[in-house]
Amino acid sequence: MKELYTTGEAAEICRVSQQTIIRCFDSGKLEGFRVPGSKFRRIPKASLVKFMKDNNIPLDGFRSSGKIKVLVVDDDAEIVELISDVLTRDGRYDVKTASSGYTAGIATQQFRPDVILLDYMLPDVNGNIVCQTIRKNPEFEHIKIIIVSGVIKQDEIERLLDAGAQGFVKKPFKISDLTAKITEVLHPW
Repeated sequence: MKELYTTGEAAEICRVSQQTIIRCFDSGKLEGFRVPGSKFRRIPKASLVKFMKDNNIPLDGFRSSGKIKVLVVDDDAEIVELISDVLTRDGRYDVKTASSGYTAGIATQQFRPDVILLDYMLPDVNGNIVCQTIRKNPEFEHIKIIIVSGVIKQDEIERLLDAGAQGFVKKPFKISDLTAKITEVLHPW
């Protein structure tokens, strides 16, 4: 994932004209810097994200493949394979997997998912810790977290939502329910 954008790239991500981005940059509404010795402007990713949020521009323009990036975190290899296979065949999703909280952290940093499908009980940590860790990092504030678990009580679900999860899907589940929940958390309107 890039960390610095040209005005043309920013325009494409925001789905506006390059001239609009240049005007916003020149008026100070979009922070960035000029390349020394040239007229070229560069916009850091954090500034572009802030600009997009301030102006209610959806962040889905960052998806280079046009696909929704999903990180599946579960220590049950069969569940991981099932979810990965179904989402990949669907065609709308780019899927990566992790089997522990530790590997989920590394994958989140490298893959920058749009959505994390998170098992509540992992071998090294529980879902609350993963949610809280992700929510502490401003770089990850756009990531939606859906807890997928079979062993959980209503008060635990509420704690997970308080910790930063946007949704919950109970195992066993229908794939259509899972994809509907992904769509719901990405497009809540």
